[in-house]
Amino acid sequence: MAAFSGIRVIDLSSGIAGGYCTKVLADVGFDVIKVESPAGDHLRHWSASGSVGTDGDSDGALFRYLHTSKRSVVTDATTSSGRAAILELVRGAAIVIENWRPGVVESLGLGIDDLREVAPAVSLVSMSAFGRGGPKSALAANEFTVQGWSGSISTRGTLDRPPLTAGGATGEWATGIFGALAAVTFLQQSVLSGRGDHLDVSMLEALMLTHTTYSPLFASYLGQRGVPNVRTIELPSIEPASDGWVGFCTVSGQQFADFATLIGHPEWGDDPVMRLQNGRVTRSAEFRGAVAAWTSTRTVDEIVEEATLWRIPVVPIGNGVTIPQLEQFAARGIFVGNPRGGFLQPDVPYRFGDIAPRPFTPAPHLGEHEGTIEPASPPTFPGRTAWSAADPAADKPLRGLRIADFTAYWAGPFASQWCATMGADVIHVESPTRPDGMRTATTKPLSEELWYEWGPVFASANTDKRGIAVDLTTPEGRDIALRLIAEFDVVIENFSPRVMPGFGLGWEDLSAVRPDLIMVRMPAFGLSGPWVDRTGFAQTTEQISGMAWRTGFADGQPLLPRGACDPLAGAHAMVALMAALEHRRRTGRGQLVEATLVEAALNVAAEVVIEQQAYGQTLGRIGNRAHDVAPQGCYRCRSIDGDTERWACISIESDAQWEALKNGLGRPEALDDVTFSTVAGRQQGHDRIDDVIAQFAERCDRDELVEMLTSLGVVCSPVWPARCLDELDQPHARGFMETVDRAVVGAHELWGMPVRPLERQPWTWTERPSPTLGEHNDEILGGLLGIDEAERARLEEAGIIGRRWLTR
Repeated sequence: MAAFSGIRVIDLSSGIAGGYCTKVLADVGFDVIKVESPAGDHLRHWSASGSVGTDGDSDGALFRYLHTSKRSVVTDATTSSGRAAILELVRGAAIVIENWRPGVVESLGLGIDDLREVAPAVSLVSMSAFGRGGPKSALAANEFTVQGWSGSISTRGTLDRPPLTAGGATGEWATGIFGALAAVTFLQQSVLSGRGDHLDVSMLEALMLTHTTYSPLFASYLGQRGVPNVRTIELPSIEPASDGWVGFCTVSGQQFADFATLIGHPEWGDDPVMRLQNGRVTRSAEFRGAVAAWTSTRTVDEIVEEATLWRIPVVPIGNGVTIPQLEQFAARGIFVGNPRGGFLQPDVPYRFGDIAPRPFTPAPHLGEHEGTIEPASPPTFPGRTAWSAADPAADKPLRGLRIADFTAYWAGPFASQWCATMGADVIHVESPTRPDGMRTATTKPLSEELWYEWGPVFASANTDKRGIAVDLTTPEGRDIALRLIAEFDVVIENFSPRVMPGFGLGWEDLSAVRPDLIMVRMPAFGLSGPWVDRTGFAQTTEQISGMAWRTGFADGQPLLPRGACDPLAGAHAMVALMAALEHRRRTGRGQLVEATLVEAALNVAAEVVIEQQAYGQTLGRIGNRAHDVAPQGCYRCRSIDGDTERWACISIESDAQWEALKNGLGRPEALDDVTFSTVAGRQQGHDRIDDVIAQFAERCDRDELVEMLTSLGVVCSPVWPARCLDELDQPHARGFMETVDRAVVGAHELWGMPVRPLERQPWTWTERPSPTLGEHNDEILGGLLGIDEAERARLEEAGIIGRRWLTR
């Protein structure tokens, strides 16, 4: 039986964000009732290739993917009878999901107070572009312009062309997964306390968190606050092969040195310029030419085989045709047939040791279940809680939950950080000889003392945790780990699959000391299959999943979205953890949970495979343009003080907005062509329209142009520099940014999560800064495990525990 079976969700949402949020909930067992207007969810009529109906089904394939295992009823929420029908459904529900603009749900009489009148413990999840509160809350926006505001676009591409959006609407998918994660995280406490929450999800904050890699903190650590970033592409990254594209990822210095040797330039490993990413950018033409000279004479398969022998993260660049055919995905059965159409779609991105997967059932036709929805009762949780110290009155929903965090880099730390920000007691376990690898992404030279405490990503992704440093390769270090785990509810790890068993800390070892333990493992490619021992990072999964394939100009190469897959994988893994905790509440049993980095990415990028499988259409790159609106693009504005990177995003969603844009531009004669009166005509004449807009924009101040067009009803935004996001008013107003003082580095601004619990204000995201290496050795080993001071001193003298990076 699925983890959350028997618990009802009322889905008032539409589009990708709402559809994915409730798909994730349905996949872990919730009974999702989709309430649609008489016209239905607009995704029923959507296909990126314009192919709806060509496979014999009147609903689009993406809709059929997003809405498996749900039921559909039709009602008009704007009428009194429709409102009454929705409230009657809510009586038996635990969660309501909506993504109207802020204020709409209240205007319909369906706000949190209205819902509580019929279901006091129900929680409302609201998703919107900017979230509730703040000066931009009501601003008209779409995925493209929110990417502009978020800093995402400012980081991507090369200076000879406009900056680029990430393809595939990743902001919508990110908003959806955070909505689902918020819903399951707060559920137990809402039911136990008898009072639900209003959880507010901001796409802007989700994009900042997933697409800009904490850029302002890098600037702050470097003493460069307010200095805009420069657009670049990673070197090496996506390179041409003789028969396609291949993706490399060299996170560590050793990986780059091995890459340099692989392509016949071993001298680069010691070159003070070439061995650094920023240095390679200064010699980009030389570097890329040398790489292409090697890669372009070999096939993708030959390159992958040879680079894998060097343990360099490498993958083919996946598209809709090739992704399902890759041997790892085929061996693990990652792609399954959609129950309404048979086209291939990704399976859920986690596997449970003790929870049977919920079989997909066909997405409903519009109103298919009208009159058949049986009454339900709100959930009650009698008997045990998911963890012994769960407190219905606690200020945060996961207070009392204990997590041993054996993670590194970003995906795993982000997963455990979610729990830490929600009140869990998380202990981040590192080694004094091999600390968390993300510490090496530092802003200080290695010659400086404590250089490894100056890593902005480490400092951002490990807040609210305590930290110890224990050498797990030693018998005494392993014993400490086992004693720690015996006291904890959950273990999370994201090493290569062989690492934890190599320490003697595999699932069998851990469950022996804590039988009801939940262990979440987050390997790159899974615990089985021919790629089980391969190394992979976020860049790797962006390259192989189709995300990179859809990012870039139509006449250019694929590009990385940059970083999204790490936090997205962490969020998916924590949905799986919440399901395992609910299963433990019901049964008392722990289990092993497998949540892979790449399978989360495949779910988020699913459209590229679905369009190919359902319609035979290979989605490609379209730059900043869109399949359903026109014109849309980034336009350079007047430079200020030598800053030429001032751009505006403009997106015309309707004919009325087109007329408004023409008014704003002074109704130039070149735009009076009658063929431009329709979206199709504007799509066809996009280049001509772009020229006119560009000529106008280059004479304008960016902010004045955005303000003027916004006042006319045009959807637009600046391309906000990622490094300057600390100057953006909206996230500040919502409490997303907090100044935190940390040992060694001092006070800097950090970010929270893109979910605001509206009725738990004031809410503090960062209750403690990220730990320095071994900072809490005495507190944990002495206070929790009872190891006395003399023994701790002996362990430190022997290098088994430590507070400094030890070399051996």
